[in-house]
Amino acid sequence: MEIGIIIAVVVVALVFDYTNGFHDAANAIATSVSTGALKPRVALAMAAVMNFVGAFLGQKVAQTVSETIDPGTGSHALVIVMCGLLGAITWNMITWYYGLPSSSSHALIGGLVGSAVAAGATANWNVVLEKVVIPMFLSPVVAFSLGFVLMVAIMWLFRRANPSRANRGFKIAQTISAAAMALGHGLQDAQKTMGVIFLALLAGGYVGADDPLPLWVIFAAAAAISAGTYSGGWRIMRTLGRRIIHLDPPRGFAAEAVAASVLYTTAYAFHAPISTTHTITSAVMGVGATKRLSAVRWGVAKSILTAWVLTFPAAALAAAICYWIARIFLP
Repeated sequence: MEIGIIIAVVVVALVFDYTNGFHDAANAIATSVSTGALKPRVALAMAAVMNFVGAFLGQKVAQTVSETIDPGTGSHALVIVMCGLLGAITWNMITWYYGLPSSSSHALIGGLVGSAVAAGATANWNVVLEKVVIPMFLSPVVAFSLGFVLMVAIMWLFRRANPSRANRGFKIAQTISAAAMALGHGLQDAQKTMGVIFLALLAGGYVGADDPLPLWVIFAAAAAISAGTYSGGWRIMRTLGRRIIHLDPPRGFAAEAVAASVLYTTAYAFHAPISTTHTITSAVMGVGATKRLSAVRWGVAKSILTAWVLTFPAAALAAAICYWIARIFLP
């Protein structure tokens, strides 16, 4: 029975990874598509490949995710992990349906914590606070500020450039920045699924706490998020690429460059599983605010902000409900 539950948890984790891919496909390519720098299918293919490559570039974020809760061992621990994943998937699908770019990362952590609390298991609040909650608030502020500053610098540096020629140059540059963003997304988000699978294997006694991630876990998570990315996330792409602000190539490049930099820094320097969605959306708002504050559609931004605030508790509640239902069938 236990091996069956482990297989089920791995499958559900990869389903979450797939939904993460199509939910967050917009993160990497919405700005490039909306400015005309890349064709949609070309952009998706590029993002899928870079997501796959990014998944192999580090394991520290996965380690952080695996340390957010301590469900114990055995079948009951595996059910806790399973319900955490189901809660995250539920919230991902709700926000995808309404076209809201919410955070798959915070949905995952919220789901795991909600399931653990409902089961009376240990949630490592220090890890959650330091590596999730604090970065959750800081990363959007940093991305907004850096996006604004970088765009002001670009406007000053290219103030005498021919607008048409400058736009063509920045469209080419966006190919590089979009690829960097997709690489950062793979580095961050694929690792989160790896961390959950490792947590399940740890609960089942198949790995030790100090063991490295098995290669098959890395490959499976990379493949799932890449497949999800290629399937696209058009509802959210419209929100991020057009409804917040109408982007031009220089602003698209600035937003992607800033977001990618923040993703790499938090992954390698702080081992923090931050939200790629929060990061790119805040960067888009930051570069947009250099036009004028009224250029940003703050009504749309308010809806997105509401989804951000609700993500952690909503995913936690969904996971807790899943656990309470599962508890009926537990021996």
